[in-house]
Amino acid sequence: MLTLPPSVKIFLATKPTDMRKGFDGLAALVKSQLNEDVYSGHLFVFISRRADRAKILGFDRGGFVLWYKRLERGRFRVPQFSTRKRSISLEASELAMLLDGIDFSRVRRPVRWMPPTAGALGIDSEIKS
Repeated sequence: MLTLPPSVKIFLATKPTDMRKGFDGLAALVKSQLNEDVYSGHLFVFISRRADRAKILGFDRGGFVLWYKRLERGRFRVPQFSTRKRSISLEASELAMLLDGIDFSRVRRPVRWMPPTAGALGIDSEIKS
């Protein structure tokens, strides 16, 4: 399980990827197909055509990191998406489920709690006074 800070974004490429690609080939895909900065520190997830292999590319402290997982049985459950999108954004928990072979599109999540806005607390009116 990867523990990621909230500042790290995770992008899943929507097109199947040739798993023979290494650091440089995947970095080129990040730039050309996903239109993202490969040096951003974000993670870029690529799934093979048969959906039994996954690679995750990231840049950390002066060097690229590549994680590779091959399933011996089964397939990664890639979520449904618009064919026009080049990538979709994932949360860390969704990435963990994807790598475990869980179809996270079928998982029901509770509504995420958000703190009330400053205006709803009356803070704005106190500042203006």
